[in-house]
Formats: sequence, structure tokens, C-alpha cells
Amino acid sequence: MSNDPSALDRHGPVPIYKQVADEILKKIQSGELPAGAPVPSEAQLESDYNIARTTARRVARELREQGMVYTIQGEGTFVGEPGVPRRPRKMPIYQKIAEAMAKRIQRGDIAPNRAIPGEKDMMQLYGVAKVTARQSVSLLREQGWVFTVPYRGTYVAHPDKWPINEDR
Repeated sequence: MSNDPSALDRHGPVPIYKQVADEILKKIQSGELPAGAPVPSEAQLESDYNIARTTARRVARELREQGMVYTIQGEGTFVGEPGVPRRPRKMPIYQKIAEAMAKRIQRGDIAPNRAIPGEKDMMQLYGVAKVTARQSVSLLREQGWVFTVPYRGTYVAHPDKWPINEDR
């Protein structure tokens, strides 16, 4: 089945969440996902398997109930029992998104005083949850790339407010 949404039996007796959980279980048992490794996020499962967020959530719950994974709020779900040393994700997804948006701003794709994509657009564009999109915007704001006008949106800041970068 390996992340192929068409391989899921959407009309059979086995619930979709169980089929996806079984696929992840196979990856854990084969060592492809070793102890401490992050399990794909809900957004990633949703995207990879073309399933609803609630179904993706049920996948993690199923794996937790089997004792195969544990979840840490705000960090993700990891292989093994609680306390197993976690392998850090390369870079949190919200930081990757903020970095990509900053590059777009630097290139001039989004001009100063022009709106950046909204939360819903970012959620769709990057396949992430609302909280992740918000974290990305918050980081961009902290760094000085953007400013937010309540009830209007978030806009690119004037270049003299941008973080100092030798590449510019």
C-alpha cells in the first residue's frame, strides 16, 4: 500500500484508519520507522492517503492504543513508549514554511505592504494545520518580515525592518 491512496480499500469491511495504521505498523516492524522516530503528522497522513483529518487522528489513536507510539502535545507522535529518546525532526515544519515565505519576500514575489497568503491558503499550500500556519506567521512577525493589521491581514514589512542577512 505504501502511501498509495488508491490502494486503500475504501468500500471493504476494514476501516480506513485501521488500514493506514497497519501500514505504519509495518514500517515500525521493518525498522523503517525506528524507536524515537517521528510518525507522519496528521497533515502528512491526510495528504499522503487522501483521508480526512479526523481519520488521521484516529490512526495515531489506534497506534497509541496498541502501545506502538506516544504523542507529545505540540511536538508530534513518536515510535515507542513514552520516555524513549526522540529523534528530533530536521526542522519544525512551521520554521520551514516561515523560511520559504521569507525567501519569497526577499525575491520580491510579495512586495512590501502587500498581504502574504492567509491561514487557509497556507494550510492548503503546505498541507498543515491552522496552528502550524499561525506559528509560521508568528515567527515571520518576530523576525521582522511581516506585520499584522487586526481584521485586515498580514503584510510584508518595509525592507529596513527585515532581519539582517549577508545574502542580501
